[in-house]
Amino acid sequence: MVRFQNVGLRYGLGPEVLRDISFHLAPGSYHFLTGPSGAGKSSLLKLMYLGLRPSRGNISMFNQEIATIDPVELPGLRRRIGVVFQNFRLLDHLSTLDNVGLPLRISGAKEGTVRDHVAELLNWVGLGNHLDARPPTLSDGEKQRVAIARAVIARPSLLLADEPTGSVDLDQGLRILHLFEQLNKIGTTVVIATHDQGLIERFRHPVLTLEQGRLDVKANGSDMTDLAPTGGAS
Repeated sequence: MVRFQNVGLRYGLGPEVLRDISFHLAPGSYHFLTGPSGAGKSSLLKLMYLGLRPSRGNISMFNQEIATIDPVELPGLRRRIGVVFQNFRLLDHLSTLDNVGLPLRISGAKEGTVRDHVAELLNWVGLGNHLDARPPTLSDGEKQRVAIARAVIARPSLLLADEPTGSVDLDQGLRILHLFEQLNKIGTTVVIATHDQGLIERFRHPVLTLEQGRLDVKANGSDMTDLAPTGGAS
């Protein structure tokens, strides 16, 4: 699903923010990504959702080498990835229904299917009465749930979530994590960046820890068969 080999990343002429990152994620696995502020978590997620190219090293996504892939194939790869951003990235001129339904419409789903699936998912995250609301009228917690619904509506092969529970209360946070687990059970690979050690301890999935640009892999009570270093420093 995802393979990094001796990956480094720097912005411009500055120092490397990620150094010698090597690991692979098996299809259908589930991981937390943690580390102190400034450790490089968001940069690692950007590499995984193809928002950045590495400064060195090799990245393979869905068994395709990113360095050699034809640029016309990148949109198709990105459509297989669901992303929950910290700043939500909702479209203010679209309703909640249209924001969440956007991935389905891009994939060519029929309008009736879009509306039915979006309504069902929004009911599940507690926003069934907000189908026609636009983002500026929603609270941060509501925007977070809309962003999560949009990320999972098309059942992506890979789901990347950056602090997905940061704007919601504990009950909603647990509900969101259970939604991710249900998605994982039907085959989606999940990576969640979080500072919340309580969630990490509660759900007991393997942990990727970034510190000073380097990666450490810990079991967190799991058997680690779904994640392993691939050589090089980690």
